[in-house]
Parts: sequence; structure tokens; C-alpha cells
Amino acid sequence: MAPQKPMTHFFKPLQSGGVKRTFSELVSSNKTVETKNVQNENKVIDKDVEENCVKTNEVVTPDKKERMAANHILAKIKLQGTKTCALHHTIGHSWFQAIEPEFKKEYFSELSQFLTSERSKSVIFPPEHLVWSWTHFCDIQEVKAVIIGQDPYHGQGQAHGLCFSVLKGVPPPPSLVNIFKELASDIDGFTIPNHGNLTGWAKQGVLLLNAGLTVRSGAANSHKDKGWETLTDAVIKWISNNCQGVVFLLWGAYAQKKASVVDKKKHHLLNAPHPSPLSAHRGFLGCKHFSKCNELLLKQNKAPVDWSKLPIE
Repeated sequence: MAPQKPMTHFFKPLQSGGVKRTFSELVSSNKTVETKNVQNENKVIDKDVEENCVKTNEVVTPDKKERMAANHILAKIKLQGTKTCALHHTIGHSWFQAIEPEFKKEYFSELSQFLTSERSKSVIFPPEHLVWSWTHFCDIQEVKAVIIGQDPYHGQGQAHGLCFSVLKGVPPPPSLVNIFKELASDIDGFTIPNHGNLTGWAKQGVLLLNAGLTVRSGAANSHKDKGWETLTDAVIKWISNNCQGVVFLLWGAYAQKKASVVDKKKHHLLNAPHPSPLSAHRGFLGCKHFSKCNELLLKQNKAPVDWSKLPIE
């Protein structure tokens, strides 16, 4: 594949006396080109699925077409992953399709180079196959609630791709302990589990998204401002633009700023202090976000979240 073209490739030189465009207009034009390129690639995939079945005289059943399309998407993911290692082939297909233009941008290439260097000399959490686990449990169109964290836990065996959540056998960290305390106070019948794995929420459409997706062992915020924040901003913007009535549970100033791109006319934003022991007593404990979230979902005829459904994964 030809190397990435410079931004100037997409713009014609201004003629004498022509109308000048601002830099922001040029960037917007470039984004439109990137999006159209991805859309054209997807049309080619659909055509290939049909033509392959015609050549082999196979009946194009809905199931077969779906399987073939999934294989095409996986092939695209793996191909892109050979160019930018920050993308792992385990990413959920609907999520890849939603934010595909991001993987072709310069910041993502630079992020990949940074991760290659970091992994060559340090232990990085979570493991590569779990970095994208927040995309594994529901399609992006099915997200109905969002909880935003900052960066993954940096202790051995803790992080597995879902914010605030830890793997089986790892004691719940202090912030998660306070989350469980609030749940026990807010939700009738909630029993604090003996583990900290929140996969049960993710399977119900709760996006547990860290702003940064990787971290160096023992070094909090060590991968801050390397590109992940731009990628996760794109995820939030996509949900804001393409979904309706999503409930954002925003704990702390960082999460609230991160969600500033959300359309408040279409979605619901619940704000409270962070559940950290340093701030939980300032208003997180007693915020009743979990019951409020379910009330907002029920008003839209959406299934409420069963916050008690936390089987050990």
C-alpha cells in the first residue's frame, strides 16, 4: 500500500484571485476525504461478498453473508494492525467500523511507535489482548450508559481494559470499594461482591471507558497525552452523534471535561465528585447515580441496568 499522503495532497493550489480558506476549513475538508475513503472501502467489501458467492455458485444466505462480512472486517483490522500496533485484532467489529478513520491518522501512528518503544523496555498494562476489551461485550450502537475513567490501574494483574474494574483474585481498589458502598446505599438488594470484576455491567451496555488505554507498570499517567485521549474522544463523539438518550455517569472534573463534547440535548449527564477516598465524601457517596441512571433509561423504554449482576468472569 502506498505511504500516507501529506495533507496538502488533498487540496488544489489557490488560483490568483481565488477564495482563501482558513486552516480549520482545510482540516475539515481533509476529515471529509478520510471518511469518504473508509465508506468507499466498505462498499467494495459488500460487493466482494456478493461476487464471491456468485463465482462459487453458493446461495447467499443472511448467515453466510454476515460471516463473510465479518471475515472481511477482521482482515481489514489485521492489515491496519500491521501498520499501527496500537490497534489489536481483538477490537469489536462495530467499534472498528465506527472509528476506522482514526486509525489512519498521524497521531495514531505516533502512538503506535511510542507503544512499540515502551513494550520493548517496560511492562505495559493491560496486556495487549485486553487493551480493547471495552469493545468486546456489546456493539457500539447498543451502549446505553457510559462511565469514564482516566487511565488503567498500574499494578500487577489489575487492569483488564474496563475502567474501575479488576480481574478475578485482585482486591477491589479504594475507588471501587466506594462505588460498591454507594451501590449498597442506592440500590435495594445490592450486595457488595467479593470481587471487583465489572464485566457484568459491560455486557448490559455500560461502556467502562478509560481516557487512556495503557500505562507503564508502577507509573500512573505514564502514557498520558500520547494519543489515546484523542482516540477515546472520537469514541465519545461517535456515541453522542449516533446514539440517543445515553446516560453518562461522570465522576470527577476529568471525566466531566472529557464529556464536554456530548450533546446535552440528546443525552443525560450526571455529575459527581470522584469516588476516590480523597473526594468521595464530598458528594459521590449519596449521589444516587445508579438509581437515577435506571430512571432515565426506563423513561425511554430501555431496559434498566441490573447493577447487581456481577458474576465472576
